[in-house]
Amino acid sequence: MATKRVITDTDFGQIIIRTRLTARNISMRTKPDGLHVTVPPRCLTSKVMEVIEEYRPRLLENWKKVVPQALDLNFRLDTPCFKLHMELGRYSRFTLRSDEEGITIFCPPFVDFSQKAVQDLLRNAILRALKKSAQAYLPPLLGELAEHYGFKYKKVKITGSKSRWGSCSATGSINLSCYLMLLPPHLMDYVLLHELTHTREMNHGPKFWEILDELTEGKAHSLRAELKNFRTDF
Repeated sequence: MATKRVITDTDFGQIIIRTRLTARNISMRTKPDGLHVTVPPRCLTSKVMEVIEEYRPRLLENWKKVVPQALDLNFRLDTPCFKLHMELGRYSRFTLRSDEEGITIFCPPFVDFSQKAVQDLLRNAILRALKKSAQAYLPPLLGELAEHYGFKYKKVKITGSKSRWGSCSATGSINLSCYLMLLPPHLMDYVLLHELTHTREMNHGPKFWEILDELTEGKAHSLRAELKNFRTDF
């Protein structure tokens, strides 16, 4: 019995079907790399495709929200803590300039933005710029918040994580995603305070939320809900 089937699709690029022994129904989830489907054992591909066709319009709407948009000269990031845009340059290679107004990526005059290699290069360049900015901005801010509220942590590391804004180990080491640079300042502060609170309470029990509420003027849960509307992507 196959546990994974991959079907080429004109809309999603690919449909990845995985068999799970504990599954009782067909479940579908859109991800940037395609449509992921989990099915019970002995579920025929024809049956899976029938279900997909029934929900295809709705699934496509969800997929368009998560699939990365193609980068071109119209792309820009303009947040309070990170600004980046693209311009046509004069050279045959990509170059990057950073100044007080933000970061500019200069593209070759005849660049073809439809090429995957170009898209990958641009995304990697933006990620490196995000990490560099985050390394300069986030650790000092974390230190200021820790000193102001009386927290102690062991060390801080900047990551490229898309799945978590931040994390705190049992030893007091804090990881912060460079994508925090895309958040408004009040949500950035919330994430940092969230991780600092974990240096006292490692779980998310009542005591944890009591401390975090004190730090955020009773807004811990509302800030958490607001944070869910932001994606760790560009």
